[in-house]
Amino acid sequence: MKRLLSALLATAVLAGASLTARAETVDITMAAGHPPVFRWVKHANQTFIPAVNKALEGSGITVNWSEQYGGSIAKVGGVLEAVEEGLAEVGLVSSLFEAAKLAPQNVTYFTPFVSSNATAISELMDRLHEENAELRKSWEENNLEYLGAAIGIDDYLLMTTFPVNSLDDLKGKKIGAPGPAVNWLKGTGAIGVSGNLTTYYNEISTGVYDGVIVFATAAVPGKLYEVAPYVTKVGFGAQYAGGIAANKEWFDAQPEALQNALRRGGVAQREAYHKDLDQAITASLEAIRANGGTVTEVSPEFRMKWAAGMENVAKAWAAQLDGEGKPGSSVLSAYMDAMRKDGATPVRDWDKE
Repeated sequence: MKRLLSALLATAVLAGASLTARAETVDITMAAGHPPVFRWVKHANQTFIPAVNKALEGSGITVNWSEQYGGSIAKVGGVLEAVEEGLAEVGLVSSLFEAAKLAPQNVTYFTPFVSSNATAISELMDRLHEENAELRKSWEENNLEYLGAAIGIDDYLLMTTFPVNSLDDLKGKKIGAPGPAVNWLKGTGAIGVSGNLTTYYNEISTGVYDGVIVFATAAVPGKLYEVAPYVTKVGFGAQYAGGIAANKEWFDAQPEALQNALRRGGVAQREAYHKDLDQAITASLEAIRANGGTVTEVSPEFRMKWAAGMENVAKAWAAQLDGEGKPGSSVLSAYMDAMRKDGATPVRDWDKE
């Protein structure tokens, strides 16, 4: 009997030691569809990961990171599925390119001409995710845990191969735009084509597009000024394009210390990314000019005419989501009310028309 008890005790000790060893080192693969040349991916390496490691100091947990960016695991628009299926534990998920699975998160792209303050929009969207269970549900239904690090995108511009002096100049022109932003071209006479940053340069240079809707801080690393030197500041506004999420089943199984560290990493990423972004916006426009680009800003009348000529895609989008049992109208109202409360002056009150 004593031998049996000793053997059982030894087995239990070994099993406990094994579990402790597994808990001490955690393998985490982090994925992004875009390459590190883009700011939100750069900060995954420079800010998010170091912040998580810092938060874990003294916890007995260390992380063995595997960084897989630029489509090595998943291309742009495929990171959600990669994290959902466990190919990566954590990923930079672009809600912009997940219009079906993360529809409520795309509220900003259906409400252009609201605010050019990317930091304010980013902070607001992370706050809404904390307060609004309906927003979090979109992630959870896809086996994801939203960690924050809202990716705010600076004021979108129009970059073209031709000068834009009036809306008539856009008629018949093929303009590439990301996901729902194609809707911003309705009423202008332009032909909107869905695209993304990784292909814009080649598509403009080969004549597939006559221009694109893009933001300055991405246009510079992408060298879009070489193929589309005419930059028109229309004032489409800053946007929310996603954030960092973890595989929910994996996340729920982790120690509380690691869960908290990942969330703290999300806050650190958002703050550092936007501090960097704010400094880069002016520098990016200057770089475009320095490389031969022509930057012009439209008049308030031009902006108003563009906005007034659009369909109210926000209301149509919200109604469609409502019909699918998703929070369309409630998220639209919550977002617009919060932006007005924070001082934004929308060109159109999309939720009230």
